[in-house]
Amino acid sequence: MKYFVNDSCIGCGLCAMDCPEVFEMTDAGLAIASEGEVSDEVLDAAVQAQSGCPVDAIENVD
Repeated sequence: MKYFVNDSCIGCGLCAMDCPEVFEMTDAGLAIASEGEVSDEVLDAAVQAQSGCPVDAIENVD
């Protein structure tokens, strides 16, 4: 599974705190997701980050 952070991101940083292996904050203060497949080891944290996003800015990418 892959993730994408859309333009709804408000830069709260919750995703990067929950799953820094997948999400990081840019210099502009917004989140981005790594482009690679999410490993099984961090999948639960990535799912938690997605469900915890207050503006639903994190999408699954096939």
